[in-house]
Amino acid sequence: MELSLGKNNHTLLNKISKLVILITLCLILLLLNSLYYPALGYPSFLLNYSSKHSSSSSFDNPDQVLNNNKSVTNLTSDHEEARQEFCDIFSGEWIPNPDAPYYTNKTCSAIYEHQNCMKHGRPDNDFFKWRWKPNDCDMPVFDPAQFLEMVRGKSLAFVGDSVARNQMQSLICLLSRIVYPTDVSPTKDEQSKRWRYESYNFTLSIFWSPLLVRSKEADTNGPNHTGLFILYLDEFDQDLAVQIEEFDYVIISGGQWFFRPAIFYENGKIAGGYNCLMENVKDLTMYYGYRKAFRTVFKAINSLKNFKGVTFLRTFSPSHFENGLWNDGGDCVRTKPFKSNETSLDMFSKEFYLVQLEEFRIAEREAKKKGLKVRLMDTTRAILLRPDGHPSRYGHWPDENGTLHNDCVHWCLPGPIDTWNDFLLQMLKTERGHDQLRIGR
Repeated sequence: MELSLGKNNHTLLNKISKLVILITLCLILLLLNSLYYPALGYPSFLLNYSSKHSSSSSFDNPDQVLNNNKSVTNLTSDHEEARQEFCDIFSGEWIPNPDAPYYTNKTCSAIYEHQNCMKHGRPDNDFFKWRWKPNDCDMPVFDPAQFLEMVRGKSLAFVGDSVARNQMQSLICLLSRIVYPTDVSPTKDEQSKRWRYESYNFTLSIFWSPLLVRSKEADTNGPNHTGLFILYLDEFDQDLAVQIEEFDYVIISGGQWFFRPAIFYENGKIAGGYNCLMENVKDLTMYYGYRKAFRTVFKAINSLKNFKGVTFLRTFSPSHFENGLWNDGGDCVRTKPFKSNETSLDMFSKEFYLVQLEEFRIAEREAKKKGLKVRLMDTTRAILLRPDGHPSRYGHWPDENGTLHNDCVHWCLPGPIDTWNDFLLQMLKTERGHDQLRIGR
């Protein structure tokens, strides 16, 4: 039966046109929503265990917090392509990169001695001749000129421990191909530094805050000779809050310090402790302190009156000790990356990682209510596959005095940690894409 060409047909065509427009608008809205960093699904190679969900998971069921959508990052700054070119940059494999490295210990003076593996005699150099290849796209290696243009007139702060500093030093070295910054640190404290790229009006800082909340060392020895710390889990460092309020980008991270014995304070009184071996102190897990610390730091940043920047959570960096613990002969002597199907996170690292993802989602929801931005830099998946990138015994001279342990926590420079700044650049490009889309509305 043929469709008549009268008034009814005209009405039907109008309805169809409106429906097509409505569907198109819905698709555009879904695409724009994905730009704002949708929930990250659990990668199977990270979660190859059946978790009983210890006390750290009692706050939220991870399956309710995260869904199976891919995290999406824009790989181009072009306004039109920004609507089309999306890729989960955090899922992939390491592939050979004969062009690396892009700096050396001779061209960059920002490398700390303990990460200066080539200087201290590491015999192989394959560990810096790899690059990260996402499964569904090709991520460019770090472009220092592009990065400096992206951050022109901006400021960026790392907040965390020595691994955060490790990433900052990598960034300085990657940028050193263009320009080297001026040290404008207000004090001589080597733990917290400030650098200035004057010709780009760009400030780069590291704030030493390994436990993220207000804390102090109660005993330098402690129950297992790694110190005993007091953590005020519901108190953010107010001096730090005042300083980071002025920054455009803040990258927070934390990890290995939470393995240390601690006494937890909340509401001005002892709430419990982890491995503190004290009478009448409730025994809590390290995950309890870890979760509360991230919850507090996110809440504090989201509550800063004048902060209008972007907060990035850089996820947990696993160590790669084998054949023993860090203080019991453990070492990391592998010379090439794992494939993603060859390894998985150990129980402790998995739980830390899950806590971060859960707290990130909570913080992201709260930030959106206030018009703020919280983003996830999921470095865990890539760096898990790099047992070959640590200093091991090549972070010091063999004949140095004192007790020296193999370092399977930090990263050689140059080395795999440089890829974290590849991620950072791509995420900054994504933020520019967000801004362009908002302006174009």
